Amino acid sequence: MIASTCRCRSCGTPLEHTFVDLGKTPLANSYLRDLAGDLAREKAFPLHARVCSSCFLVQVDDAVPPGEIFSDYAYFSSFSDSWVAHAKRYSEAMQQRFGLGGTSLVVEIASNDGYLLQHFVAAGVPVLGIEPAANVAEVARVKGVATEIMFFGEATARSLADRGIAADLMAANNVLAHVPDIGDFVKGFAVLLKPQAVATFEFPHVLNLIREVQFDTIYHEHFSYLSLVAVEKVLAAAGLRAFDVEEIPTHGGSLRLFVCHQDAGHAEAQRLRTVRANERAAWLDRLEGYTGFAPRVESVKQAFLRFLADAKREGKSVAAYGAAAKGNTFLNTCGVGPDDLVCVFDRSTEKQGRYLPGSHLAIRPPADIAEVRPDYLVILPWNLAAEVRAQNAQIATWGGRFVTAIPELHVFAP
Repeated sequence: MIASTCRCRSCGTPLEHTFVDLGKTPLANSYLRDLAGDLAREKAFPLHARVCSSCFLVQVDDAVPPGEIFSDYAYFSSFSDSWVAHAKRYSEAMQQRFGLGGTSLVVEIASNDGYLLQHFVAAGVPVLGIEPAANVAEVARVKGVATEIMFFGEATARSLADRGIAADLMAANNVLAHVPDIGDFVKGFAVLLKPQAVATFEFPHVLNLIREVQFDTIYHEHFSYLSLVAVEKVLAAAGLRAFDVEEIPTHGGSLRLFVCHQDAGHAEAQRLRTVRANERAAWLDRLEGYTGFAPRVESVKQAFLRFLADAKREGKSVAAYGAAAKGNTFLNTCGVGPDDLVCVFDRSTEKQGRYLPGSHLAIRPPADIAEVRPDYLVILPWNLAAEVRAQNAQIATWGGRFVTAIPELHVFAP
């Protein structure tokens, strides 16, 4: 137990229990454009995750206003082929399950560059995206995805409802963790959903974060780390309830939660009761389920540092792949930089030519891999490891090998 002035962002209980303290790090998506000029202005903020003893929401302290994080964002969903394919499958499944068509309206919150809604548009289903980052929203608009630039919450939803907007389906993929006021955010869904409409929330399951030591998914942009037990409390406070859930493999293991108004006619599915039981078995409804995580993080860190030391001693070069936020948490927690890794490769043209926050690795296009010819290529977005390996199998021609570090160090051939 620790002294804290922080209160739970969901229920207001004082936060007195540490989940893991990762020290001070820069914002995970604050890529540097000019290393010499930006370096002096780079800031680091405490990255301290705590767990609420009342509702069991795992959360980081408010370190920076969300407007500084999301108004000009460097993450574009469409640069991941597997994620776009995931979105297409979702679109097809929701159209079939809920009978969506030309008179329906699908609203996505944090719609990014239109990676998901474009599939509904192609099927003739009307859509509206809500996206706070203007640079990303403009890309969606070019694709023909109607997009409003705004942060979402109860007031935003009421302003949309006043304009006659009401949703048959609302989607929120990997955004519930990104909102500082999770209660206000969810209340917006209650306002905008039609009486029998459905909202789906996809979010990484904190049960997998704990089991697989996925500490690199902790960063300032992720305010919360979510379990079903915690999310159901948030929903109830907004007059909503879960009626179904799917366990999906994205982001190291996620939940897709199906939500409706409390008095809607959707029957509760058995698999929702199964996930509840699994969380109880893992003690996620008590503090004991969240203890002992920090030593496991330290073990992963030390294994990676030993790997780097061994590679350097053997004269082997190491580069990284994927300038992802999770990779920035990982590298900064490990305290590594250009002396340890040559550079990082990434497909995003928005990131190429910049530098990673904290570690200051240069971001280069994947086409440069053949020029650099690293002996080891560390895949930082381990959730996309299969995709990255398939796209970069050419490293086998010079004996290169891939590396992942979470949940444990793994070196393997293409």
